[in-house]
Amino acid sequence: MKTTFDKKAFKEKLEAQTAFPTLYMFKFIVLNGREDQVAALLPNNKMTLKESSKGKYVSATIKAMMPNAEAILEVYERASKIKGVISL
Repeated sequence: MKTTFDKKAFKEKLEAQTAFPTLYMFKFIVLNGREDQVAALLPNNKMTLKESSKGKYVSATIKAMMPNAEAILEVYERASKIKGVISL
C-alpha cells in the first residue's frame, strides 16, 4: 500500500511550528550500499549511519541548517527519487 504525501499540509505545519532558519534533522532508511546517495542530498553536512541488526538496511541521519520550509521539501523531493528510500 502506497500512501500519498500532502506537501501543502506538511509545509504549512513546518511554517507554523518552526522559526527559520533552523537546524533540521533528516532521517532516512535505505538499503545497505545506497547511503552515498543519501549523503549526496546534503553533501556539506555530517551524516550519522546505523546498520540494521541483519545488515540489510542503514539508517542515515543528517542535521542541516535550513533557510525555509521550501528547502526542506526540496530535500525530501530529491530523496524520493532514491530507490527504496524511506523518509522518517
